[in-house]
Amino acid sequence: MYRFHHSTVDTNLFRQLQDLATVLSGIPELTFAYSFGTYMDLVERQVTASKAWDTVKPEYQEAGLKTDVYLRTIGSLYCTDVKAIQDFVETIQESSLPKFAGQLFTLFEDIRLEEIIKQERPGTKELFAKRKSYYQHKFSNERMAHVTRGLPLDELFCLIYLNLQSDRPEPDFPRALSAQLEQLKQIRSFIYEVFEAKSTYDITRTSLAIVQQLAANYTDMIHDYFVLPIQHVEMFTKNTLFDELTRTDELANDDKERLDEDKNEYIDETFSTWHRENENSDRKQTFLQFELEVGTKTNMKGKDARETEDGDQAMGTIQGASGQTKNKDYSDLEALDKQENKKGRRSENLYGEENKDAVKLIKLSEPPTEKDIALYNEYEKDIEPYKRKLATVLKKTIEHKQNAPRKDVMAGRLSRKLLPVVLDEKPRIFYKKNQTSKELDAVFTLLVDCSASMQGKMDETKRGIVLFHEVLKAFHIPHSIVGFWEDAMEVKEHYQPNYFHVIHSFSDSFYEQHGPKIMQLEPQEDNRDGFSIRVATEKLAIRREKHRFLLIFSDGEPAAANYTQNGIIDTNLAVIEARKQGIEVIGIFLANGEVDETEEQFMKNIYGRKQVLVPNVAEFPEHFSPLMKKLLLKVL
Repeated sequence: MYRFHHSTVDTNLFRQLQDLATVLSGIPELTFAYSFGTYMDLVERQVTASKAWDTVKPEYQEAGLKTDVYLRTIGSLYCTDVKAIQDFVETIQESSLPKFAGQLFTLFEDIRLEEIIKQERPGTKELFAKRKSYYQHKFSNERMAHVTRGLPLDELFCLIYLNLQSDRPEPDFPRALSAQLEQLKQIRSFIYEVFEAKSTYDITRTSLAIVQQLAANYTDMIHDYFVLPIQHVEMFTKNTLFDELTRTDELANDDKERLDEDKNEYIDETFSTWHRENENSDRKQTFLQFELEVGTKTNMKGKDARETEDGDQAMGTIQGASGQTKNKDYSDLEALDKQENKKGRRSENLYGEENKDAVKLIKLSEPPTEKDIALYNEYEKDIEPYKRKLATVLKKTIEHKQNAPRKDVMAGRLSRKLLPVVLDEKPRIFYKKNQTSKELDAVFTLLVDCSASMQGKMDETKRGIVLFHEVLKAFHIPHSIVGFWEDAMEVKEHYQPNYFHVIHSFSDSFYEQHGPKIMQLEPQEDNRDGFSIRVATEKLAIRREKHRFLLIFSDGEPAAANYTQNGIIDTNLAVIEARKQGIEVIGIFLANGEVDETEEQFMKNIYGRKQVLVPNVAEFPEHFSPLMKKLLLKVL
């Protein structure tokens, strides 16, 4: 059983950070994630922001997360020397203070990068000012705690930060131990070199000088505040991460072919291809790049242009070598295989990146038992007043539309009000009676969360489902009712079984004896909401009705295997994707009492303004009836 955590994810802010990461880095496939510390990981194509910002005030949280992204995508990607970090990491492995050294380097490097970013993008100054204000407050409190706990190097680290970022030349540090103040005084000259640093190598020299001076007097610090800005740094060969992204590998082979220059005619004439529109002085501009990884080197002159002939042959091979074979030619089949593989890769994440291992399993409902029928009849009596009231309102609205005349039309019966003939250039003085009412051109899908947390709520939820079914059946509106859950006991690596219990399909929703099948819905295991919404959307998207509605009954956050951190975000994306296809998605939250602020916020993060909060599941029909009325009146 996978339990969800209670930290609220702001989906709008998350998408902003994802867009920032992609745009600022220039790497379309770069993804954003929350992690311990902020770093750039080119191996996983990921940039992270620190989860430490989760617990701070919203204005500081947004500034902190965005500046984390700025530091990595503008700073570390282009301005941090990878080889300098490699040398630094190798050096501190022999030090007695490796944790202190790594965090000190990251602190100094971030200060250097911050100044570069603010100079290039002045609009970031306000956000960095908020970041600085928060860290000043944080390290002031942390310093006092370290004094109490007797952690001298942790205290000194806080003093270094506060001294660097102080607005006064001689800041005061109440209750600071004299030994740490004296040590700070001795290394102050090194600390101020940070503001003069021009490169990552300058930062590493300053950091190592301070570590060397402190090594004899301290044991390593306990707390972690920063991590190295680049992950897997040992794997790279270029100076910067940007160079690593744009590097061109050498040819895999070293073959050479000698050509007879006398038989290779060429015209010694320059053909200029430059013009103002294709000047590419900036490396960030788009350009066509063609890489050869394997090929045969020739002595043909490549710097001069020559006329091409029909008999010219390509002298280089791309990702392979050519040669005559005695075997059958299967090249066409291989090409087809490659095309199929590409299609497979495009479709394998059809239901979202977080659900790539999720498997859809359909469970059909059984014929209702006598017990199901008896319980359904009981529930039907309970919701009869709501059904009758709702049906009366809708029938009156339909009758009004049938009988009400259409006024101010261009042709029909002449109206008694002829003043528009004098006042208007194109008077509308006719009306028509007995306008035929529009049909209820709508279709509904109801998704019911069948996770284990619905235990104790499912019986009352069924009353709402019965109301949903009976009202739509009375007005002959096609609808489907599906329960969904993930079987946590069957989850394996690369296999996450998700069951869809089909109570009613669009085709059998009008059958008289199918209503009692609703009683078969029962609490099961976990809930992978984003995956389930995409599956339901897939069915609704191909319906021809003008109005398509998707309702989701749920009582909590998405919770499933490997779905804890990004479940809310994935579900929100699924909702957005459905709405882009013209499907109206509404979330209905079923609480156990009063709806607290956290529950209200997470529903807002997923569904926006289109959500209904039911404080007490026993009052479910009272809250659900007005929603059905509103939706049905919309389609009249």
